[in-house]
Amino acid sequence: MSKQKVALESLVSRQFAGKLLLRNEIQLEDKQFEQFLADGVLRPSPSIVKQLFSAICQRCGNRKKYLFGRIPCKQCNQNHLYCRKCIEMGRVMECEPLYYWNGKEVVWPIIDQPCTWEGELTALQQRASDRIVSAITNKEKELLVWAVCGAGKTEMLFPGIAEALRSGMRVCLATPRADVVQELLPRIRNAFKFVNIQGLYGGSEEKTGNAQLIISTTHQLLRFKAAFHFLIIDEVDAFPFHNDPSLPYAAKRSLHSTQSTTIYLTATPRRNQQLRLWMKQLPHVFVPSRFHGHPLPVPILKTCTSLKKDIQNNRVPYSLLNWMRKRISPHRQLLIFVPTIELVEQLYKNSLVQLPQQKLLTSKNRIMCVHASDPERKEKVQLFRGKKIDILITTTILERGVTFPSVDVAIIDASHRVFDEAALVQIAGRAGRSPDDPKGEVVFFHNGKTNSMVHAIDAIKSMNKRGGFI
Repeated sequence: MSKQKVALESLVSRQFAGKLLLRNEIQLEDKQFEQFLADGVLRPSPSIVKQLFSAICQRCGNRKKYLFGRIPCKQCNQNHLYCRKCIEMGRVMECEPLYYWNGKEVVWPIIDQPCTWEGELTALQQRASDRIVSAITNKEKELLVWAVCGAGKTEMLFPGIAEALRSGMRVCLATPRADVVQELLPRIRNAFKFVNIQGLYGGSEEKTGNAQLIISTTHQLLRFKAAFHFLIIDEVDAFPFHNDPSLPYAAKRSLHSTQSTTIYLTATPRRNQQLRLWMKQLPHVFVPSRFHGHPLPVPILKTCTSLKKDIQNNRVPYSLLNWMRKRISPHRQLLIFVPTIELVEQLYKNSLVQLPQQKLLTSKNRIMCVHASDPERKEKVQLFRGKKIDILITTTILERGVTFPSVDVAIIDASHRVFDEAALVQIAGRAGRSPDDPKGEVVFFHNGKTNSMVHAIDAIKSMNKRGGFI
C-alpha cells in the first residue's frame, strides 16, 4: 500500500472505526469507497440474515415477523425484506449490506489531566466514584450504581471517565432520551473542557460520532460495533431501554471486543436487576442519600373521587385547587404530571381560565404545558428552569433526567397505568433537589390506590431508612 493510501486510511479510520453503517451513511465517493472495499479495510456484512422460518436484522436484532416488511427494489427488480423495527435510523434491506471498518485499529490518545471539574464529592459519592474507577482499572465486565434521585450521579462519573481517558480508552455515556443528552452535554463539556466531546441524538447537528467521548441516546448505539472500552448506560430502568430488546442488543455490540466495562446507573432498579443483585450475579454500589444530605420527599396520597367527572366537565380537579391554596411554600414552582397528551392540553386550557379566577396564577403567561410531540418542548423547559413560568403541566417526558432547584410536584390520576412504581419514584424525585430548598411537596391525586403507588412510597421510605433518616 502506498504512503498516500496509508495516510488516507489513517485519516478515515477515526471516522468509521467502531461503526456499523449503511452505504448512504458513509460519506465517501464511490471510487474511494470501492477502493477501500478492494483493500479490505471496509467489509460488507449481511444486513438481514434469513433462517428457515424467520429472519434477523443484524443492526437491531429484530426477529419478530410482523416487524419485517417487503418492498420492491429498483436495483434488483425484486421484492426484498426490510426491517421496520429500526427504520427511523435508515432503512435496512436484505440486498443492501451493512459495512464495518476492518482497517488499522484506532489508537485513542492518552489524556493526562482530562477532568477540569473543581467541585468536591460527598463521602458517599466518593465511595461510589472509587468503586467505578476500580471497575475500570480491574477490567470488570459490569457494575450497577444504584443511587437515589438527586444523589449526584453525573458528578460521581467524572473520576471514572477521567481514568478511562487517562488510559487511552474510548468512552460513551448513553441515556434513553434526547432531552437528557441535551442537558448532560454542557455539564460534561464544562467538566472536560479540553476533551473532544460529541452529542448524538435525533436531530443533533453533530453527525460524525468520531470523538473519544460520546454522549448519546441509546438508539444511536445501533450504529456502533466494537467501539467503546467504557460504556455508561444512564437510567437503565427507563423507557425505552427497559422494554426495547434492540437497545440492550446494540449496547452489548457497541462494546470493544477485547476489553470493556459497562456501568449501569439507576435510582429505581427493575425486578430483574434486583434479582441479579440478590443472586450476587451483578456487582453494585448503593448511594442511599442525596448529595445535600436531606431525605427524599415522601409523597402524600389524596383521594379525588370527582377526578374523572371534573376532567370530563372541563374543570381543574377540585382537590388540586384546594391543595394549591394550602401549599406550604407557594413561592415554589409547580410541576403537574398527567398521564396523556390529551389531558395535558385539556388541563392547560382549563387552568388558563380557572387558576386566575382562584388567584392561583398571576398571569396567563406564567403557565405552560409540554409533551413529547411539542416542537417547543426544549424552549419551554428552559423557561421553567429560568423561572420565567410558575406552573408546567407535563407528561412523563420530564419524569427523570431534568433538575429544577425548587419545585412542588403533583400527579393527576396517579392510578393510571403509565405511572408504574419506577415512574412514580422518579417523578417524586424531582422535588427537593436543592440544598437551599430540600423539602418540596409531592402529592399523588388518585381515584383508587394502586400497588404501584403503595410500592413507590414504600421504596422511598426504604431508601430514606437506608440513608439513616428514619
